Parts: sequence; C-alpha cells; structure tokens
Amino acid sequence: MSSFDLLHPALQHHIVNSLGWRELRPFQEAVIPQILAGKHLIVLAPTAGGKTEAAFFPVVSRMLTEEWNGLSVLYICPIKALLNNLDVRLEGYCRLLGRRSALWHGDVKPSARKKILREPPDCLLTTPESLEVMLDSPNVDAQRLFGNLQVVIIDEIHAFAGDDRGWHLLSVLERISRIAGRELQRLGLSATVGNPETLVDWLAGSCKGPRDVFLPLASGSDAADVQLDYVGSLSNAAVVISRLHRGEKRLVFVDSRARAEQLAAELRRLEITTFVTHSSLSQEQRKQAEEAFASRDDCAIVATSVLELGIDVGNLDRVIQIDSPPTVSSFLQRMGRTGRRAGTLRNCLFLATKEEMLIQAAALIDLWSTGYVEPVQPPSLPYHILAQQLMALILQESGIGQRDWFSWLSGVSGFQSISPSQVDQLVSSMLERGILWEDSGILGMGQSGEETYGRRNFMELFSVFLSPPLFSVLYGRQELGYVDEMTFLSKQEGPRILLLGGRAWQVNHIDWQRRKAYVEPTESKGRTRWQGSGQGLNFQMAQSMKQILSTDLNRDYLSQRATQYLTDIREEYAWLDPASSIAIQTGGQEVEWWTYAGSQVNATLARQLSQQTRHDVQFDSFTLTFHQTLKLQDIEVAIKAVCQRDPNEMYPSIEEQAIDGLKFSECLPRELAIEMLEHRLQDSESTQKLFQQPVRFVIQQ
Repeated sequence: MSSFDLLHPALQHHIVNSLGWRELRPFQEAVIPQILAGKHLIVLAPTAGGKTEAAFFPVVSRMLTEEWNGLSVLYICPIKALLNNLDVRLEGYCRLLGRRSALWHGDVKPSARKKILREPPDCLLTTPESLEVMLDSPNVDAQRLFGNLQVVIIDEIHAFAGDDRGWHLLSVLERISRIAGRELQRLGLSATVGNPETLVDWLAGSCKGPRDVFLPLASGSDAADVQLDYVGSLSNAAVVISRLHRGEKRLVFVDSRARAEQLAAELRRLEITTFVTHSSLSQEQRKQAEEAFASRDDCAIVATSVLELGIDVGNLDRVIQIDSPPTVSSFLQRMGRTGRRAGTLRNCLFLATKEEMLIQAAALIDLWSTGYVEPVQPPSLPYHILAQQLMALILQESGIGQRDWFSWLSGVSGFQSISPSQVDQLVSSMLERGILWEDSGILGMGQSGEETYGRRNFMELFSVFLSPPLFSVLYGRQELGYVDEMTFLSKQEGPRILLLGGRAWQVNHIDWQRRKAYVEPTESKGRTRWQGSGQGLNFQMAQSMKQILSTDLNRDYLSQRATQYLTDIREEYAWLDPASSIAIQTGGQEVEWWTYAGSQVNATLARQLSQQTRHDVQFDSFTLTFHQTLKLQDIEVAIKAVCQRDPNEMYPSIEEQAIDGLKFSECLPRELAIEMLEHRLQDSESTQKLFQQPVRFVIQQ
C-alpha cells in the first residue's frame, strides 16, 4: 500500500483523472502519513518542487475524511503577490472536491471580504497582518470565523522567522488557537533553512502535539551547473547575456531597482526582449511583466529580490546573478527556479562587475558547495512586539484584564524569554506615557495611544511589519541600493563608510523612521577595495572570503577570466593566513586587526577594545582599526585580554538614535530598547570561534 492510497478516495480520483497526474513526486508521497497523523511539521523541498501540494493534499484529505465544515484551513504567505499566484491553484483544487477557498489581503475588495464573513470558505489564503485586522475589527465575529479552524499552512516560513514579523505571526496564531479552543496543526514550508529542527520548535511553540522535520529525499536532481565569470561592468554583463543562451528564457537578478532599470535598458539596446520587475513598479506593471515573461520563450526578465519567493513565472532555462546575493539561502531560492523540466539541471551563472563581488560570489559558492545554509535566527527579546500585541488584545477584547492578557501570548517562545518583572516594566511605561489607561484592573487604550496609533481605524497597529528590515541608500535623489538595518545599529565614532555599486560612500544622515540613509562619494580608507562593504557580512561569509584570498586552490566553477583576476588579487593578500587572524602595524603606524569575523562580531570587539585601550576602535566586516597613537605591543595586550572574556557577556555599542527606528519605540523604556538591540547585534557563537583562532602580530615595513 502506497502513501497515495491513504488519501481520501475523492482526492485520489481527481489527482489522477481531473489533474491528469500519473503519480505524486516521491517527497509528496513520503510526507502524506506525517501530515495525516496531525504532526506539526517543517517541510523542506527545492523551490518549485511541489511543496504546496505536498502540504495541501493531505490536509484537504483530512478535511474530507473528518468532515470539517466552515473555515478549517489557513494558508499564510509573506507577500500578496505569492497569495495571488496560489489563489487560482488552490481554488481549483477545492472546487474539484466540492469545497471553497478564498483570498483576503489588503488589495481584496470590501465586497469580497463581506462575502467571506457571511459565508466562510473552507480555506482562506491570507497574511498575518490581515489576520490581525480580522481579530481586532468590531465588524468581524472572530468566534464564528475561526471557531472551526484545524490547520495552518505557512509558506516560505524562513521569510517570517528571521525577523519580528515571525513573532507577530506566532502571536496571532496563539490568539486564534485560543478562540478556536484547540491546538492547530502547524505546517511550515521552505526551500532553504539551515536549522530546521530549531525552526520547527519555534513554529510549534507550546503546542503539545508531536513535531518533526521532513528533509528532501536524496536524488540525482541535487546536481547543479554553477559558474562564475568576471565582466567588470553592468554594460559588459549585458553583452554577455545577449550572446549566451539565445532562444532561452533567462531570469536575471540584480541588487537594486536602479541597476535593474539600467541593465534592462542595455539589454533592449542589444535587441533582447526584456521585461523588468521591482518594488517601485505598480502592481499592474509587475503583473503584466511577469505574465508576459511566463508566456514567452526567447527573452529575459531583470528582477530584484521581489522574484526570489516562489511566484510562478513558468519554466525557466537560466538564472543569471549579477554580482553576489547576500546569503546562500537567497542564492538557493533563485537557482531553484531552474531545473524543473525533466532532463534539465538547476543552474546559475554569476557575472561579477567588481573585483570585491568576484571574491564574495566565490565565497558564497564555496559555502553552498559544502552544504551550508544560514540558520534562521528569530530576533531576541521582542519587547516592542509584545507591546503591539497588548494593544491589539485591548482592541480585540474591548479592554482586557491587567493580570490576564499575557496568558493569550505565553506560548510564544520569544515572550517566554522576557521575565515577569520586564513585562510589568513595559506595561508601567505604557501607562505612564498615556498609551494605556487602567481602571479597576482593566487595561484600555489611553489618549496618547489613540493619538499615536488610532489613525485610520488603528491601521498603524496592523501594517507595521510589512516592510523588510532594509534601508534605502540615496545620493541626492539617486537610489544606490539597500543595506540591512543591522548595518547602522552599532555605534561608530567618525564617518561611517559604505561600499555600494563598486565605490565608497560616506553616510551623512540616517533617517531612522523613513529607513533612508543619505550619502556622498568619498575616497575609501583602508587596505582593501571593499573595506566598509555596504551590507554587513556574517562570520561564515567573511571567513569564506578569507579562505578564497589566502589559498591557491582554483575552482572548477571559475571562468578563465575570473581565475586570472582572482590570482592577481591574491598577490595583494599574500600576508593572509587561512588558519589565523593577523594584527598588522603598517608603515603609517596604524594597526589593523584582520579578523574576517563579520560585522556583528567586529562591532562587539570594537566596543571591548575601545574600553580596553581607552581609544575609539573602528570596524567593518573584515577589520578592526586602532588609534594611530597606540603601539602594537599595547594592542597585543588588549586583544589577548579581550580574547579571555566570555563572549556571552560581550555586547556591541548601540547607536541610540536607532531606537527611533523601532516600531512602537514609544512604548518601551529606553533601557529595554537598548538591551533588545544589544542582544540582536550580538553573535557570541561566532565570537567564540574567532577566539579559538591564533592571532599573529606583524610589523609591516
């Protein structure tokens, strides 16, 4: 008996006869028994590998077998475009079985929402923010809508878990579970997670039911064709793209909207049918480009990360990456768009336009080839999300008991790490500031809370998590690209230097609330072309770059041209040691400690060493630079002293203005806000790994 035979007979019939499928994919078959058993599960499988059906078919089989009625399944996605893409598919599956699905997000018309409330569907496709609106709206009977709920499917779960939006999602699920009066089966889908066992515990939280991880089955389809070439400029990249793979459908990823438009213009000049999609285009423009691309064969679409998630643009022949994506996870999402047809391989061609990007791309490919994928780390101490949830519960319940409210959220692991005294401190702060009021033990919205968050029916409370944690970098009106907010959290004395688009920029002003950084050109300071690299790198990426620079091994994935450039760059770094870090005193007497430890580790060390030497220490992802009056011997003493400390007790200095960029910062005592940011920028595990490496001290003439 196969797992397929465990599905409801009506579903089996329609899979074979209506859909015309001869069989399910092996991993889809293998996951059926676990979902039918009601397990909380993380399901990992390659992009476009059929994860949606792997989860939905056994869930809808349970719906039929157990005769669920009303809204019994939530299907949650991080972006509306993905929901729109899935809506037609899931609605078709439900219709075959005499069931209904519906779509609810910010762009859905009020008439469609009213119909959902009047006649709840069996399956609802939505976002966490829309669920929050439903819970808190006086026009929604939450008990009637969610009272029959059984299962929650969360697509692209890694897109939630790595930031505060994940804590918001889990909070909403805890509240809905309490309304439904039962533990909801939680299923998370992803193509790229480095720590799925940790993630399933994060997802299941305080649920009592069994939990597990389903990993991809071993198969010959794991092979991939990955190549790296050095082209030197965006216009040269366009020429290469125009000459390679003619007659094929190519998806080209770039790092900013401005470069996407520039590359698209170059390709059109070279008579390549080209479409472009990024977040500045209207929804209709993006939809037209994606639909046109999906129906064409000989063409290219140039995209930013908006096409990284699983939106279907048809069968792709090639993925081309300009420079390097920020993470291995991101690379896997992009490459996973290819190799879907029988007899084809997943593939990705990297075209580096700058030498620093050649090194970073090679480092990323090396990490990927070892099987490394970044672990998803939910951010620490989400005090501000707890404040938001308290206000949301007040709206949901029309006031809530001061002693009772936390019980709604106590199953969320991020809140379990917050002590009762800190919870009391948070509530007291909100009462003192007039954000809340209290009467006979009942909490309600205060005048300040109404004024701050009450506009447009409290939409300020619901829409805050939609923006990714990125800053736009602007030179005048020209957008140069994006950097992660972590780039600016750590405090630095003196000018802050970024490197974007292959040149150095000095940050003149940071608008924390609008998430914009204003820069002007500057001459890059330091030994490396990419010192101050725009988006802070993690420890693993920085260490991999050191290995690329300090070893003579050439890689099969490198073109002849890339190999030659890499050989020339390595000559400049002949002093690097793959097994140790190096503190060098140059002819100008300045000492640089080349840790290659990443921005978070170096931010932490900069604070410790500044205190130890009583002089400011500058840092980036690769180096720590000491005050030029300090001698190498004194710095050696300071470094050795710091390396003896417990990394768990070490935190970076925080840019206090960063608090203004926190959503709901008005609710937080300043000491809690600083503590939260310090913990979020800390990377004690990587700091310990650096401490295990010997340090060489060198005077360079």
